[in-house]
Order: sequence, then structure tokens, then C-alpha cells
Amino acid sequence: MDAAKESARAWVDEHRDEVSRWHRTIWELAEPAWREYESARWYADTLRRHGFDVEEGSGGMPTAFCARWTNGAPGAGPTLLTYAEYDAVPGNCQAATTERQPREGLSEHAAGHTDPHSALGISTLAGLLATQQAMREHDIAGTLVYTGEPAEKVQGSKVVHGLRGYYDGVDAILSFHPFYMLPLCNTVRWDTHCGAYYSRIYTFTCEQPETWGYADPDSPIPASHSAARAPGANAALFTMYSLTKTTQDSMLPATGGWSLSEAILTAGQATADNLPAGMAQIQYSWRVPDVASAEAVLAVLDANAEAAARTAHCTVEARWVARNRPGLANHTLAQVTWANLEEVGAPQFGPEAVAIAQQLQKSLGLTPDEQPFLPETLRTIAPWDAEELLRRHLPPEQRNWTSDDYVEMTWYAPTIRFYMARPALAVQPGQAGYPSWVMNALGGIPETIDPMIEATAKVVTGTMLDLLRSPETLESAADEHRRRRAEAGDTPPLLTEDFQPPIDYRWPEYVTTARGREWWIPTTAKEAR
Repeated sequence: MDAAKESARAWVDEHRDEVSRWHRTIWELAEPAWREYESARWYADTLRRHGFDVEEGSGGMPTAFCARWTNGAPGAGPTLLTYAEYDAVPGNCQAATTERQPREGLSEHAAGHTDPHSALGISTLAGLLATQQAMREHDIAGTLVYTGEPAEKVQGSKVVHGLRGYYDGVDAILSFHPFYMLPLCNTVRWDTHCGAYYSRIYTFTCEQPETWGYADPDSPIPASHSAARAPGANAALFTMYSLTKTTQDSMLPATGGWSLSEAILTAGQATADNLPAGMAQIQYSWRVPDVASAEAVLAVLDANAEAAARTAHCTVEARWVARNRPGLANHTLAQVTWANLEEVGAPQFGPEAVAIAQQLQKSLGLTPDEQPFLPETLRTIAPWDAEELLRRHLPPEQRNWTSDDYVEMTWYAPTIRFYMARPALAVQPGQAGYPSWVMNALGGIPETIDPMIEATAKVVTGTMLDLLRSPETLESAADEHRRRRAEAGDTPPLLTEDFQPPIDYRWPEYVTTARGREWWIPTTAKEAR
């Protein structure tokens, strides 16, 4: 290992405790999509303290940012980008403990980190700052760009940053995610990258209920309680919900893996009992291998929305949340990252982590395993071997699978996508699986999550230092990027340049009222007791 990498890894080792505290800060904040105000501010303040120029609210997104730092003369050396995610998921509030319980003072319906994005961001931040230290010590020229990417759970920010030019002029992008499905554990994606993702909100509005039907001619007032009334927005929403459930099996062939999910948004339309609901909103999100499949689903959803609106005497408006292209591979960069990942190795879960994992098994009534962690988390797997295992489940002609919004980045610059093992427990014989709170807790306990953060930081900094000092590798990666774009049809962005991020919807968040700071979902009767 060369001197620059030794300096960078030394920075990671020396700042281990500080980085662990950083992670716990973001993990405890647990702010959900588009509402990560404190988390984004923490990142911006931390980056400024380390000498970065930071633009807050980048791309018109209040909880996004873009930070830059250059060593050497302006324009000297390559420009590399990596990023943070920091949004949490409603309904997953869990304390960093071996028992099921929400974080202190919060409802179990509050947000919590699941993947966890808290560790995703802190891992890349630590790698970024370690690279910065090595660049200073060893006079390595180049520019580091670090973006804050909010709302990943609704795939919100990267398409906006791309449209606004934040990825332009970048020589390589490093995308990291904690392991979340086999065989993609301690490896780098090879050929089969994530596919297309569409997300759209349908808003039903009943603006003229009085024109629906028959009114009692003998009523002393117009629109009496006994008058016929329009079905209204709630009826439209549930008509679309039912229609979509009925037609879902007919949207696409049952091959290749795709999914459609919905979320009913709270519109605050409580009304008197003689008035129809004036507004209702439902969000649909679908993950598919390619754009053609995404468009086929869209056509059915739009038709269902129009039919539901007519049935319930409403109008309907549709608005995009996200719409991205399938990802492009880059073997040149993947090989560089794999060399560093193989050298660093899988995260090492020590005796303290093992004891915590065993205590979690006990709390579920299981007999603790001597080695409780999933075996795949303890070893690396070569990208081409992971690719072979992955392809066994896919049709030969399918090029992409599942979805994640890093794919939009792959169209702007050569991009690496790699995974490191988050702590995950092995399922015992006859056991259906672990409840979600177990994974959430493991992502917040320092002894179990810190090993992933440290290993990832060393892979990030090693890859960055290799690329900063190898213009020929970056040139080869750029050539491959141009070729793969052309092979994929050079597809333009799927949203217009003036697309506005949907920050104005009533997304779940923490609020401060006369009652104090609270989660947006009221406390349940059980919790009140």
C-alpha cells in the first residue's frame, strides 16, 4: 500500500470515535424525505469546518447541498464526486437497543433509519475527508465534490441535481449503499444495474359537488342534509385504488421482476357529514427493468385515474415525484473499486458485536448462534461471481433489475456502485425471518454498525486516490461511458429541465407546536396509556 493510502487510512483509524458520534447524530435525527432540515444543516456545517465551499438548498431543494474543495490550481487534476443520503422512513422508529422500543419521547410511528442512510452518508463523508487529508499531505491535485441527496426513499433529488447541472464536468462518481440483498454483499455491481423508477401523485378534487345530481325541491335550504351529494374525492381515490388492484396483473408480463406500490397521502380534508371530501391524494411508485415497461404501467394508471375521477364527480391532476432511467455499467471503474474493496476486506464484527447480536436473538426467544451474523456479511464476493448468481433469476434479455436513483447519475458521468455489509443476522432453520426492528436496531448500535462505516470509508478513499492519480484510467472510463450511453440509446432525461421537486406536499415530518416537538402522526391511545 502506498504512502497516500496509508495517510488516508490512518485518518479513518484516528477519527474512529468521532465518526461514530457523527453517525449517531444523524441516526437519532431520523428526518424523513424532503424534511431533513437538521441533518442537511449538520452536513453543511461539518463540511465548512473542513474547508469545503458549501451551497445549501442546491437545485431548489431546501434539504440538499453541494460542497466543493480543490487542492492545487483551479482546474488541475480530476473532479470526483460522492454523496450523502440521510432520509429516514416513517413507521420505523427504533431505539439503539436489543429490545423492540421506539426512541425516547417518540411514537413507534415516527421515522427511523432502515438501510440505514445515516451510515451511508457518514461512511462516504469519512472517506471524503480521509482523501482530502491525503491530498494535502502528498500534494495530489484535484477537486472533491460532495452532494447532499435528500428524499432517496422517494428517489427525489438525484434527478433534480442532474437536470440542474450538478453532475456536469465530473470525471467519476462513487455510489455506495449498505448491503441489502444477496448476492450484492461486499462487492461491486458489474453488468446488471438497477432499472427504471417512476413515482406519481394523483390529486382528486371535488370542486362542484352541487352539480352532481338531484336536490330536494322542498328543502328549506339549498344542499340540505338529505340532498343527493357527489361521491367526492375519497370515493375517487378508492375507486382508483380498487381499479389498480384489479388491473395490476394485466399491466406487464409476469417475468423479470417488477413492483407497484401505493401510499395514501393525508390531505387534511375532514368535513361535515353532509359534505363530500374535497381533496384526496394517492401516490403510486413502480420499479421496472426498463422505460418501456414503466410507460406501460403509467398508461394504465392514468386511465384508471381518469375513470375514477369521472365516477366520483371529480377532476384529477397528476404530478411527478420521480422518473429515472435504468443504470449504465462501467467496468473500468468497477475494477478499481473492487481492488480496493478486496484489499480492505469485509467489515469485522468483533466480540462486542457478536454479543449484541446474540442478545437480540434471545429477545426473540431464539437460542443464540455461536456466529449469529449472516455468513455472506463476513466475506467478499467478486463482482463477476455476484453477477453470475444474480443473473440466474433473470431472463437473458433483461438488462436491469430493481431500482435506486443512483442510476440517474450513471448517465452524466462514469459511476461506480458498490456495497459493504451492514450487520444482518442469519436466519435459523424453520424461522421465517427477523422483524424489521432488528435490522433497524443493528444499524444504530455503534458496535454493530461502525465496522461497516470504517471499511466503507477506506474503500472510498482508496478508490478516490487511485483515480486522482491515474488520468489514463479516467480516460478509459470516459470512453466506456460514451460507448454504453450510445448502446442504451442515449436516452435523454425523462423529466423536463424546469421540473420542480415536489417539496410542497404534506410529507411526514417532525413539527413544533404549542404542545412541543412531536411527530406528525398523533400518539395512539395505547401509547397515551
